[in-house]
Amino acid sequence: MSSSTALSGRGSRLAALVVGLCWLAVLFDGLDMFIYGSVLPHMLEQKALGITPGQAGDLGSYATFGMLVGALTAGTVADRIGRKKLMVCCVALFSLASGLCAVAGSVTVFGLGRTIAGVGLGGLLPTAISMVTDYARGGRGALTVGALMTAHHAGGILSAYVAKWLVEPVGWRAAFWVCVVPLLFVPVLAKAMPESLSFLVAKGRADEARELAARYEVELPAAPARKEGADRWAALAGLFRGGEWTQTLLYWLASFGGLLLVYGVATWLPTLMRGEGYNLGSALTFVVLFNLGGIVGMLVAGRASDRFGAPRISAIWFALTAAGVFLLSVHMPLALTFTVVFLTGVFLNSAQTMIYATVSLRSSPGNRATAVGWTSGMGRFGAVFGPWLGGQLLAADHGSWGFAAFALAGVSSMVFIGIAALRTPKRPAPSGSHQDLLAAS
Repeated sequence: MSSSTALSGRGSRLAALVVGLCWLAVLFDGLDMFIYGSVLPHMLEQKALGITPGQAGDLGSYATFGMLVGALTAGTVADRIGRKKLMVCCVALFSLASGLCAVAGSVTVFGLGRTIAGVGLGGLLPTAISMVTDYARGGRGALTVGALMTAHHAGGILSAYVAKWLVEPVGWRAAFWVCVVPLLFVPVLAKAMPESLSFLVAKGRADEARELAARYEVELPAAPARKEGADRWAALAGLFRGGEWTQTLLYWLASFGGLLLVYGVATWLPTLMRGEGYNLGSALTFVVLFNLGGIVGMLVAGRASDRFGAPRISAIWFALTAAGVFLLSVHMPLALTFTVVFLTGVFLNSAQTMIYATVSLRSSPGNRATAVGWTSGMGRFGAVFGPWLGGQLLAADHGSWGFAAFALAGVSSMVFIGIAALRTPKRPAPSGSHQDLLAAS
C-alpha cells in the first residue's frame, strides 16, 4: 500500500470519527428541540401548568430566543476556546436544562428551562457544522453537512415516539427526563472528539496540531496568512468587508425566513393538524413523516448541492416547501396528507441547511464558525417569531392561517437565497478540500 493510500484511509477514518460523534450530538439536539412540539398537544389538552395556547407560543419562542443567544455567541467562542470544548458544554447545558423542565412546577420555571436549553441547542449546531466541514473529504462538503443534519431529524422522529410511548401512560414530564440522558454522552464526546486542526493551527498551537495529524496520518493544514478570527469583532467585521456585506445580508434574510418556517412548523405541526380533525396518534405520525422527509432531503440536497451549488438548490427547495406548507391548509384524504407532509419535510429542512452549507463553504477556516454562527443567529430572530406567531393565530382561532403565513416565509427565503445564487463570492477560494465545492456554489 502506498503512503498516499494509507494517508487517505486514515484521513477517512478520522472524518468518520468526527462526523459520527457530531451526528450523535446533533441527534440529542433534535430530540430536545422537537420534544416540546411533540408533547404540546397533550399539555394543552390536560392544561398542564395552566398553559394556554398563547403561553404555549411564548414558551416555544423562549427556547428559540435561547438558541438565538447560543448561535450568536457560539461562533466567536468556538473560534477562541475550540469547537470541541464548546460542543461538550452545549450538550451538557441542554441536557441539564431539560431536567429543570421535567421538575418545573410553574410556567415560569418551565420557560426558564426551555430558554437555557435553547442556548445549548443554538450553540451546538453551527459548531458541529463547522467541525465536520473541517474534516470533510474533498468535494463532499455539502453532502457531509447534509448527512450530519439527518441526525437532527432522527432526533425529531425519536421525540414523536417518546411522546407516543410515555406521555399518555406516564405524563409529559417523563419525556423531558428522557432528554436528560445525553449527559451520559458528555464524557464520551470529551474523550473521543479531536479538536479542529484548522483551529489549532490558527491559534498557533502547532505541537498539538502536529501530534493530532501524526496520530491519524492526515495532512496538517497550512497556517493562515493572517490570524483570522483571533479578535471576535475583527472576525465579524470580515463578513462585511468589500462586497461581502451584500452576500452576508442575503444569507441572514434567507435564514430569518427559513428558520421562521422550520421552527414554526416544528412547534405547531401536531397541534395544527389536530385542529384539522386528526387524532393525537395521527398528529404525531405527521412529525415522524416530516422528519423522515428531512432525512431524505438532507442526503438528496447535499449531493445535488455538491454538483449544482448549495444556494441554487436551497432556492428551489424553498419554493417547493412553500407550495407544500400551503397545501396543508387544504383538507385532503389522509394518505395524500401524509404524502404532502413527507415531501414538505424533504424540502423544508434541507433548504435551510443548504444556507448553512453555502456560508460554511464560502468562508475561510479562520472565521468559518463566526460566519455560520451569525447566519444561524440572525435566522434565530425568525425562529423566535415563528412559534409566537403560531400561538397568536391559534389563540385567535385562526390556526389555519398559520400554514399561509409559514408559506409566505418560504417564498421570502426563496427570493433572498435565489439572489445570492446569482452572485459569486468575492473572496478567493482557499486551497484544499473545499475548492471544487466553492467553484460549484
